[in-house]
Amino acid sequence: MKPEQARRGFWRSNSLTLCFGAAFLVVLGFQAVAGRAEFNEQLAVEGLQQIDFGDYLMSSDFAVDVTENWQSEFLQFFLYIFGTVYLLQLGSPESKPLHTSGTESDRDQRMGDHARADSPRWAGTKDWRQALYSRSLGLAMAAFFLLSWLAQSVSGVAAFNELRLRQLQTPVTWHSYLASADFWNRSLQNWQSELLAVAAMAILSVYLRQRGSPESKPVGAAHEATGVEG
Repeated sequence: MKPEQARRGFWRSNSLTLCFGAAFLVVLGFQAVAGRAEFNEQLAVEGLQQIDFGDYLMSSDFAVDVTENWQSEFLQFFLYIFGTVYLLQLGSPESKPLHTSGTESDRDQRMGDHARADSPRWAGTKDWRQALYSRSLGLAMAAFFLLSWLAQSVSGVAAFNELRLRQLQTPVTWHSYLASADFWNRSLQNWQSELLAVAAMAILSVYLRQRGSPESKPVGAAHEATGVEG
């Protein structure tokens, strides 16, 4: 295969990840620009010296704004991945067929003696490796959620205390911040939006279509068709 063909094959084979990864970096950059502008406006109102772009990128205010969104996204995927093992929605491509509720058989999941030649190596084992690998996607999302939520709490208390110091108030401890309205308001306002988005996607995909998308049923599929991708 020629190098040009290899490059074209790589981009085509990974275009979904690469496109959204690039879009993430672009949007993160614009968020940093807008966030710094807003932060400097607040400093100007308080009669304080403004900060440059590099200092803002290292600030707790930027960190907490980023991580509070990350943790809600990973929570959404964690709940969705584990929830759809048992929870079903008639007619939704986001749901398994109604008769497949639960973890399914080893044969259906190509595990143990039913693993194929091209199956991941741990799928064919019959010990803790199989148990771990069979839940690895959900566990990874749970770990990312907990880590980003921890990062939000650490950066959040720093930003919260910075604001309190500017207002000549006493800083609070990390444990006190975990019980504060600021921490839970930041968390819950993101959680509710993610849960609403999942519920809307599950029910709207029953009746609406997007031609060519695996998140949609085929345009001509019946509304009652469940677990069918376009």
